[in-house]
Amino acid sequence: MKTPDARQRLIAAMIDAMQRRGLHGSGLTELLAAAQAPKGVLYHHFPGGKTELAVAAVEATVEHLCDLLDQRMGAGNEPAAALMSWINGAQKRLAASGYERGCPLATIALETTADDVEIRAALGAGFERVRVRIAAALADAGYDSGAAHSLSALILAAYEGGLLQARAAGTPGPMNLVGEALLSLLTLHRPKEQP
Repeated sequence: MKTPDARQRLIAAMIDAMQRRGLHGSGLTELLAAAQAPKGVLYHHFPGGKTELAVAAVEATVEHLCDLLDQRMGAGNEPAAALMSWINGAQKRLAASGYERGCPLATIALETTADDVEIRAALGAGFERVRVRIAAALADAGYDSGAAHSLSALILAAYEGGLLQARAAGTPGPMNLVGEALLSLLTLHRPKEQP
């Protein structure tokens, strides 16, 4: 197995820090120590410093989420079951971390300000990419394209909100409720069988 290069280690350290403490709760010294990289390596790979590294971490997280969705929703899998698998996987990872490591996208989104232009742009594009992935899978399964688009926004909002609530409560209860509600909603909007 190939050892991750310094760039990948820096991104992984930033994702971990964003999951646990957010962008502003993590100092450069801590990130560099976690990545086992000197300061010069950070600026070699990310001339824009911590902000550019955060953007790369957001993009890597979105890529990972899209890969997970593709694995679960691809090859004709039933969307409701696939989304439940996605939600349950997130819930298990959160519980395994002792409710310390939430979704890095939500964590960083909640603390950005108007000055964080690059980070907000990456988050906006990332959330849109995930919504488009979900909507495409729903449309491929026969859901009306307009409903698929609206449902994808609701599914992503519920997913992120459920994770935030579960993390704050230290219990899977909120994610369980989100999963049940989304399953009911997807069942209600399930395409009718063609004769």
